[in-house]
Amino acid sequence: MRVVYLGTPAAAVPPLEALLASAHEVVAVVTRPDRPRDRRSGTPLPSPVKQAAQAAGLPVLEPPTGRDPELPRRLAGTGADIGVACAFGYLLPDPVLAALPRGIINLHFSLLPAYRGAAPVQRALLDGAEVTGVTTFVIDAGMDTGPMLLAAEVTVGPEEDAGALTMRLAEVGGRLTVETLDALEAGQVEPRPQPETGASLAPKVTGEEARLDFGRPARRLADAVRAFTPAPGAWTTHRGRRLKVSRAAVAGPGGSGEGTGQLDPGRLAVDPGGRLLVGTADGALELVELRPEGRKAMSGAEFARGARLGPDEWLGP
Repeated sequence: MRVVYLGTPAAAVPPLEALLASAHEVVAVVTRPDRPRDRRSGTPLPSPVKQAAQAAGLPVLEPPTGRDPELPRRLAGTGADIGVACAFGYLLPDPVLAALPRGIINLHFSLLPAYRGAAPVQRALLDGAEVTGVTTFVIDAGMDTGPMLLAAEVTVGPEEDAGALTMRLAEVGGRLTVETLDALEAGQVEPRPQPETGASLAPKVTGEEARLDFGRPARRLADAVRAFTPAPGAWTTHRGRRLKVSRAAVAGPGGSGEGTGQLDPGRLAVDPGGRLLVGTADGALELVELRPEGRKAMSGAEFARGARLGPDEWLGP
């Protein structure tokens, strides 16, 4: 089939590459316009999908919004049979969905109907999910509510963060996208309604939501660090300055680490092995990797040495 691909971030590149390597023909790519990605320079940069499309010699459309009145005409003008979207970043209105003969399908990073929305990977990790997956479905007017085509389960690694899991889902999703188009072309799959049970929402994560609350259990906090890494970044404060936490692990029961005694939620300690620990609601959490404000990432042990922690040090307000 002739395909128009719609996507923007790095996670949308593997499915595009899978389509380019398949028997289907990608005739154009639609992505969001160039924008600054470096706060220091402010220079507009092309999206990862645009870079991949240009490297493949594909024409690129960059509508300012999904409701661009010219977009349906431009899509129809590509002569494509179908559209494939992945992390495009725009909601698509009915005229856009109707512009191609077989509509537009979407690759979503969850097992629908679970985790409909902008942050399915982060929300799954926040919930401590051990299994997630990818689903292809036909886009309709709802938020990830369209009829499903194919799905594939993916086991979540115990230490996997959102960045690593997203890219692994993208690779699996690339293969699933090609399988979906093959099956559609052969008449071997029909869209089926999503189940009524098991639906959940995955709204975008805010920076304030990524603030760590040490009154919660250690396992939940470790999952939160995984969910918010690399963006927006789990964080707390130390001595009034922001401190990002990019890796953490449950250290022990009872709010203590060996040789540290009982730790109240938010209280810091260094155990005899040099691990930096913080108390939580039900045990100690090891702070494995940190990034103090304005500085590079470092181990918890390096942070503890550099900060010259006293006997009464706390994280949070």
